[in-house]
Amino acid sequence: MSAHDHDTHGEAHGAHGTMGSYMIGFGLSVILTAIPFWLVMTGYFANTQTTALVIMAFAVVQIVVHMIYFLHMNTRSEGGWSMMALMFTLVLVVITLSGSMWVMYHLNTNMMPAMTHDMSQMP
Repeated sequence: MSAHDHDTHGEAHGAHGTMGSYMIGFGLSVILTAIPFWLVMTGYFANTQTTALVIMAFAVVQIVVHMIYFLHMNTRSEGGWSMMALMFTLVLVVITLSGSMWVMYHLNTNMMPAMTHDMSQMP
């Protein structure tokens, strides 16, 4: 019997997900998207900064869910490269989220017109 007689195409070299794990990941992703959407649409938090922080927390959790359930990243696979990729991803996420919040805050502060003028006296 030669080496080609065995069906090795289905053997995993890394961790692959099952249909059940993909469905769990999908369900968690839907929930982690629906909750922030509901928070914003209902105005659940009176303070917009609190809303933004909660949404960012849900975004970070959703990134972790995607990395575990869809990208199959863990500490054991591929000789630790997955952990290094995780650390790199976390650094990029922190830079992107904090930079986005900084830019949006300063655009809102510096670009929005002052609402102190009385519009009834305009020609």
